Amino acid sequence: MIETFTTDDITTCRALRRVVFIEEQGVSEADEVDDLDPIATHILATVDGIPMGCARIVPGKGYAKIGRVCVLASARGTGLGATLMQAAIAEIHRQGFPKAKLGAQVHALGFYERLGFRAFGEVFDDAGIPHREMVLNL
Repeated sequence: MIETFTTDDITTCRALRRVVFIEEQGVSEADEVDDLDPIATHILATVDGIPMGCARIVPGKGYAKIGRVCVLASARGTGLGATLMQAAIAEIHRQGFPKAKLGAQVHALGFYERLGFRAFGEVFDDAGIPHREMVLNL
């Protein structure tokens, strides 16, 4: 069973992100680890109690930014990613922000569009991976 919840367990979130971003996608540790974790709200997704994905929410001016969204390869295609994102969107709404933003890897644009996000602006490079900004009005 998939469960999502806010967590203070940054160590587990960073371990998941290490597997997906550093080991799978080749992102440098310097690009992956930053100083935003302590101010972010972290969402953890588990399957039968086992951590399988996470995301973080960083407050902005008039919006909250969802970032570091990751799902372990063995849980992709199961609906966990959509459940994780729905939990992040609900948390942003609960915190009172009128919109959610994110920087999506270009290959994942369709995934986020199915959740109601719309892309804007030009493609940009983030840690060697093409991205595009997206927004969802709540």
